[in-house]
Amino acid sequence: MPEQTIDIKILDDNQSLATAAAEDWLNHAQTAIDHHGHFFVSLSGGSTPRLLFEILASSPYRQRIDWQKVEIFFGDERCVAADHPDSNYRMAQEAFLISLNIPASNIHRVQTELGHQAAAEDYAQQLSANIPHLLSVDNRGFDLVMLGLGPDGHIASLFPETAILSVRDQTAADVYVEKFDSWRISITYPVIENARAIMLLAAGDGKKEIISEVFNRSPDEPAQYPVERLQPAGEMTWYLDQAAASKLACN
Repeated sequence: MPEQTIDIKILDDNQSLATAAAEDWLNHAQTAIDHHGHFFVSLSGGSTPRLLFEILASSPYRQRIDWQKVEIFFGDERCVAADHPDSNYRMAQEAFLISLNIPASNIHRVQTELGHQAAAEDYAQQLSANIPHLLSVDNRGFDLVMLGLGPDGHIASLFPETAILSVRDQTAADVYVEKFDSWRISITYPVIENARAIMLLAAGDGKKEIISEVFNRSPDEPAQYPVERLQPAGEMTWYLDQAAASKLACN
């Protein structure tokens, strides 16, 4: 993996992983609120983030920050209706947003009903309107970007061999994922890289091979996966359970 400042936290299981990540999530939130009055966070989809969200919505976690100062965004979204089972927005709503005191105006979803191209343009405008310096490393944008890791090494909807991997002058773009025969909208590399903090969650035996390959790759070898092309300007933490980390030398 390319040289960068990263931390790896290995937890016993998925529950422990989600609990540790929830604790850090709240710490990032409170730090941001103390510093500039709001917490700008980009959520990810998936089963492990859902568990984290459910923890955040439970006591005593939900009482620890002022949720009216939280600004919710989404790292990527499938081009499905907002109430579709595959919608990341729907998952987040069900898992924690609907039960917390977050103003509706603070939840910035991808308007998928516009169609993929218009939705991507609209979302890019939403991002820029709320966080003007997303593409500038000198003015950090998101306080926290959450990521998952796909079996092909994708993060958000930055899939291998797709044009979005080269997009660095837009905050969000649409991308066609051939193996799923579907369109998605995703934030771009610079938006992720310029975040103050990145939290990547990966759990389960199915992730161990790619995690081993990513972390054991020689620095002089070319990157093979989208996650390896990420060059964070801020801190990045990997949260792994024992199964996902089982082939790492440090485990």
